Amino acid sequence: MSAVAATAGRTPVWSHPELGLHVLVDPAGAVRLGAPGQDWTSLVPLVEVTATGHGRLWSGERFVETAIGDRMVYRDHDTVLCDDRAVTTIRLTDPVCGLSAEATLQTRAGAGFLRARVRLVNEGDAPVRLESVSTLTLGGIADAGGGLDGLTLHWADNDWLAECRWRAAALREHVVPLSRRAHGHEGRGCFERSSQGSWSTGRHLPVGALTDRRGSAWLWQIESSAGWRFETGEREGAAYVALFGPDDAHHQWRHLLAPGEEFSTVPAVLVRTASGGLDAAFGELTDCRRAMRRDHPDHRTLPVIYNDYMNTLMGDPTTEKLLPLVEAAATAGAEVFVVDAGWYDDDAQGWWDAVGAWEAAPGRFPGGIREVLEAIARHGMTPGLWLEPEVVGVRSPLARTLPSEAFFRRGGLRVAEHGRHHLDLRHPAARAHLDGVVDRLVGDWGVGYLKLDYNVNIGPGTENGPESAGAGLLGHHRAHLDWMSGLLDRHPGLTLENCGSGGLRMDYAQLSVAQIQSTSDQQDLLRYPPIAAAACTAATPEQAAVWAYPQPHHTPDEIDFTLTGALLSRVHLSGFLDRMSHGRLEAVRSAIRVYKDIRSQIPRARPFWPLGLPGWGDAWIAHGLRGERSTFVTLWRRETATGHADADAARRTFPVPHLRGTRLTPVVLHPAASDAAVRWDGEAGELTVVLPRGDTAVLLRLDAAAPTGGSRDRPSPR
Repeated sequence: MSAVAATAGRTPVWSHPELGLHVLVDPAGAVRLGAPGQDWTSLVPLVEVTATGHGRLWSGERFVETAIGDRMVYRDHDTVLCDDRAVTTIRLTDPVCGLSAEATLQTRAGAGFLRARVRLVNEGDAPVRLESVSTLTLGGIADAGGGLDGLTLHWADNDWLAECRWRAAALREHVVPLSRRAHGHEGRGCFERSSQGSWSTGRHLPVGALTDRRGSAWLWQIESSAGWRFETGEREGAAYVALFGPDDAHHQWRHLLAPGEEFSTVPAVLVRTASGGLDAAFGELTDCRRAMRRDHPDHRTLPVIYNDYMNTLMGDPTTEKLLPLVEAAATAGAEVFVVDAGWYDDDAQGWWDAVGAWEAAPGRFPGGIREVLEAIARHGMTPGLWLEPEVVGVRSPLARTLPSEAFFRRGGLRVAEHGRHHLDLRHPAARAHLDGVVDRLVGDWGVGYLKLDYNVNIGPGTENGPESAGAGLLGHHRAHLDWMSGLLDRHPGLTLENCGSGGLRMDYAQLSVAQIQSTSDQQDLLRYPPIAAAACTAATPEQAAVWAYPQPHHTPDEIDFTLTGALLSRVHLSGFLDRMSHGRLEAVRSAIRVYKDIRSQIPRARPFWPLGLPGWGDAWIAHGLRGERSTFVTLWRRETATGHADADAARRTFPVPHLRGTRLTPVVLHPAASDAAVRWDGEAGELTVVLPRGDTAVLLRLDAAAPTGGSRDRPSPR
């Protein structure tokens, strides 16, 4: 870390040149994080805390400008080098209530990201009732003119079947100028996004950004499945950003910190890039995600996964239905075969509200489920099963045999949602039950892949004794992560998929432990492209599972369309492959061969979007990966889902800036029989593609020197 000169009597205690950030301490001991050259008054306290009896200095919707944050003063700091990372801890204290804070800033030389968290300790003689604690605050963000007018705000809406829908608006549309000179104060509001209940991404992704007209970007991520919130607003003519875990106002989170006790926030990441806009920023965030997650072989091998659920068995597996699918999936090139929901269902009233024991249904598997699992293994694939571990159906015997304290409760009553109770994994009986289930499935049955689903939003949490519901949810969330880590410690070869009704719990608390993320339950192949293209904003490409569900009745274009969309991420193959004609099955095999040829480059590639982040109704969508040796671009042209049927819309030209000035030959990797026309203008750094028919897609490779054997010349667009 380089030093920066003290400014106006303020001493730097930390700086990072790639981020363009430093932490300054003023003569009174106040500590701020911001960009060099910014007015001190535009910065916000390094740690912001609201507590009962200690509110804010300026009342409103903001969670900054808090009384405790304003009183916090510098105590000391140190930096520890750990491998290639530098971990700086800055300690502060509030002389009034005795609360001390340790703000930890973790980064590495040359990186454009910073990962932070805060640890509070009550060093006073009276309890402190916390209501919100910031993980990271940053002020002094301005455009080239020194204000907010050139800043663009980016955020992502999320919903079942419609994940990762990015939105953009001028920051001034949400943070209006209010004439501070006339009033002597900033506004009381801000732009905020937050989670609700236990689906961390049920409404929005915990990711947001600010960009300016020069291509600079500030991008952030909050790592929590138990409540999060970010806000941005104006302070002294510049923008600020504040990142939080759960709080009282939004998540019913309160935490009574007795003397001598401590509390740690959820982690958060900040990225800053000076040029390249969101593409560059998401590239840095992708690097950060890879650096912070638990290491696992799956991140490098990227096996092809077949799952029997989507548009196929849909929760109704039997031995008779599965064995032909197993053989066909192996023939297609799958390396993992997952038996999804329903394998435990022998209940005449249905399985939804009776789950919990996770025993195979004899009526579905007359020879036992091991017959199917062993058939999967004989075909050279890893057997996988679906599991929804955190719930117990209201009709399950476990709802009566497990102690009441092992379940979520509020107001002394056990919580029920959509026919399910929810386990609290802090309770030893709940954890022992699930450990026994998984050890049986993995140790006795030979399962090597578990799809961990989560299909209910249980609300604000659980009240275990005097704790608040939000504090209970955070406690369970941390126990759940510890439980998953314990599974991988005991079973190192096990692969865990994180699923939440598709992508409704798609956060990097989960993905720091789980290897794969379900991106959606979207069953319409024509509506999947904007989700597939934007999935890398929520997960690394090697963790983002995208469905490819070709069917026997599909046209060749439809088969190619659904397969192409998964080839730059994790292939989640499905469909009745066993009923396909030879030609259609060969189209599937061809796509899988392409994937296996390129997948070694995916774990180190950075995502980019040549046409910008996709809109839900966009006719053309583009998603690329910038690898170490090659650049890959997937293009979709949609008509049916968007209503764009203009024949003149068959052509699209877009820039690939990092290849400008390069001589290359574009190669169509998939579909093999594509009639796409492709032309590269190296001087302009632009690619022109013609897809003659709507509802088609193509995967391209852009190499400086195309291989002599694998490419086919393509006609140039006229």
